[in-house]
Amino acid sequence: MKNKKEINKIVLAYSGGLDTSVIIPWLKENYPNCEIIAVVGDVGQKDDADKLKEKALKSGASKIYIEDLKEEFVNDYIMPAMQAGAKYENCYLLGTALARPVIAKRLVEIAKKEEADAICHGCTGKGNDQVRFELTIKAYMPNITVIAPWRTWELKSREDEIDYAEKHNVPLEITRQTNYSKDKNIWHLSHEGLDLESPANEPQYDKILELGVTPEKAPDKPTYLEISFEKGKPVALNGNKIPLVDMIEQLNDIGGKNGIGILDMVENRLVGMKSRGIYETPGGAILYKAHELLETICLDKDTLQYKQKLGQDFANQTYNGKWETTLTKAMIAFVNETQKTVTGNVKLKLYKGNITAAGMTSPYSLYSEQTASFGEDEDYNQQDSAGFINLFGLPIKVQAEMQQKVKGEN
Repeated sequence: MKNKKEINKIVLAYSGGLDTSVIIPWLKENYPNCEIIAVVGDVGQKDDADKLKEKALKSGASKIYIEDLKEEFVNDYIMPAMQAGAKYENCYLLGTALARPVIAKRLVEIAKKEEADAICHGCTGKGNDQVRFELTIKAYMPNITVIAPWRTWELKSREDEIDYAEKHNVPLEITRQTNYSKDKNIWHLSHEGLDLESPANEPQYDKILELGVTPEKAPDKPTYLEISFEKGKPVALNGNKIPLVDMIEQLNDIGGKNGIGILDMVENRLVGMKSRGIYETPGGAILYKAHELLETICLDKDTLQYKQKLGQDFANQTYNGKWETTLTKAMIAFVNETQKTVTGNVKLKLYKGNITAAGMTSPYSLYSEQTASFGEDEDYNQQDSAGFINLFGLPIKVQAEMQQKVKGEN
């Protein structure tokens, strides 16, 4: 780890938001004559690249990289999590947690290319993202110095940051009244802060929603769609084969219009506190539901139930920033094995915030209509169940007989 005097070039994870906009002039003040290289990881947030470049350079950066990471993000991070059924605390679809490792990986690549002395991020000391960034950085560049201004600087709040930005003529697109902390990418949009900090307050959805509408404002007629999967991966929407990035963007639009994927959640942060946030994940909610439905007919009972347990562990690994670990890689390998027969079509009905099944088919379906039917069949002898129950219930019978014997002796 290098001391301040040894640091001459810093690679900064840059978004153009409040934190990183303030960090550039702060670094220039605290690391004199140091070169600041801004890196934007484009994970689908749809920022104006020209404005970001102009803002970063005017703020004091010597160079800016704007890296298109959408395909890598979707294929190498979102898909494994969706196929695993990973939902943190059975709710959160990990939109921010999945984006951090892919951005951090590119930060390291650019730091090596630029021969930088340090990597800087704008995560607070109270949040999860500092862990996610730094664990990934350690995995690829274990000895690089990491600068985290929120853990050391004199600014104690977002209001202090706004004051600092105004003093240093840093342009901002927010005010003190709209100062929600947000994170946006192709998979989701999160909202935290201000009135949302109290779980007692109902969210002002009309003010905060950007990807869609509330269920009350959704159409009065349902929307039907069909998603086709091959080996657990979505490949077609309504019969049209399209790249995953395009599919998610289309599903975000369709789901948003139908009030899909709005989550109000109090979660347990890695650092120990509880926090409240609003998540918008319309396309993600649709894909998770379709994939889960298809697995119900394509996976056997033991595999499906074990995979559901693993999904919780996978979510914890991801949420806690442990993406670049042997365990996560092993989990992905297991999930990939389970997906070999998850191929087929799923029809969904979207209506005012709800997603319901409207039909499933698969060439690998394990569902036998003949066997499950209440009508007459030739491949299931109902008399067999008596012997099965006797064997399956034998431990219960033996225990009950023992208890009756003990009671009789007493």
